[in-house]
Amino acid sequence: MRILLTNDDGINARGLKLLEAVARKLSDDVWIVAPTEEQSGAGHSLTLTTPVRLRRHDDRRFSVTGTPTDAVMLALAHIMKDSPPDLIMSGINRGANLAEDVTYSGTVSAAMEGALAGVRSIALSQAYSREGMGDTVPFAAAEAWAERVLAPLLELETEPKTLINVNFPAMRPEDVKGIRVCRQGIRDYGRLRIVERTDPRGYGYYWFGLGPMVETPGHSTDLEAVADGYVSVTPLHLDLTHDASLAALHDRFAEKV
Repeated sequence: MRILLTNDDGINARGLKLLEAVARKLSDDVWIVAPTEEQSGAGHSLTLTTPVRLRRHDDRRFSVTGTPTDAVMLALAHIMKDSPPDLIMSGINRGANLAEDVTYSGTVSAAMEGALAGVRSIALSQAYSREGMGDTVPFAAAEAWAERVLAPLLELETEPKTLINVNFPAMRPEDVKGIRVCRQGIRDYGRLRIVERTDPRGYGYYWFGLGPMVETPGHSTDLEAVADGYVSVTPLHLDLTHDASLAALHDRFAEKV
C-alpha cells in the first residue's frame, strides 16, 4: 500500500512525525508532501496569485510553500503522478477539527482534496485542553489509538467522494472510553466570542473564540463524542447540495416562468 502523508501544521510538526510512525506500521511505501510552514485555518484554499515552490528533502519527503491543498495537488499531479497513493492521511493535527471546524481546517481540506481525486482519505486530529497548549500539546491518545482506529477503516469499502474525519480526545490513553461513530456537530456561533484588545503601539486587534457547544439528543455528534472521552469517527462527503430544498426551489422558479 502506497501512503501519502500531509498536514496543515507544517513539514516539521510533531503530529506529522507521529503519523509517519503510525503509517510505517502499515506500509514501507510512505511519502510525505506537506506545507513548509503552518497553514492552520487555510481551509480548502488554493494558491493562484503567487508561485508555489517545492523543496525535496529526500526521495519521498517534500515541502511546499503553499496550503495543504497545494501540497496534495502537487503530490498527485506532479510528484506521484506515475505512482499515485492508495491512501492519503492528513494530520495528526495539533487541536481538534470538529463540527463546522472542518470547513476551516487545512487538515480536513487536504483529505477533501484527496477524496476529490478518488483516493481513500482520512483526516486525524488530537484535541487538547487548556493545560496542553502550543508545543506542549500531548499526543498520547492519538499515539495509542491511531492504529486501532485505522485498521478497521482500511478494511472498509468507502463511497466515492467521501472522507473520514477522526478526532482523539484530550486525555490519557488509558482513560479513552473507546471509538464512537457519529455525525458532524454544530456550535452556536450566534454567541461567538470576540475579544477586542490594544497592542503596544495603540492599534486595536481582535481574537476570535469558539462559541459554546450545542448538545444534541443522545450525544450523537463529534463534539460530544470527544467531550465524553471517545475517539470520534465521522464520515464526510463533498456534495453540499441540500436535497430537501430542491423541490421547493423548483416550485418557486416554476411559478416565475
